Amino acid sequence: MANTFKNASLVSVNHAALATLYTCPSATTAIILGLALTNKTDTSVTISVQLTDSSASITPLLLNEVTVPANTTLEVFAGQKYVLEAADILKVQAGTATSIDAVLGLMQIT
Repeated sequence: MANTFKNASLVSVNHAALATLYTCPSATTAIILGLALTNKTDTSVTISVQLTDSSASITPLLLNEVTVPANTTLEVFAGQKYVLEAADILKVQAGTATSIDAVLGLMQIT
């Protein structure tokens, strides 16, 4: 088994709908190491994060309209272990257009 560290990112996260940040490839398991959500504006912005667990056919919210203060980066999931299996999807949605950048750190096991 090979372990590969990767980043997945979205610039100016969509505010009209959930946008795919990462989809776990086939024959792969991914461990989320952390998620950085950067507010690029002078006002607070909300962010939501959803996981699509394909094997269980559920889509729980991991963050629901959490406020990111103006001009700051919110680090989430650090120290927690979220395991994504093949075809699982992590999606994000910002409360305001062109306000949030998202960077996901993960390790893929193949």
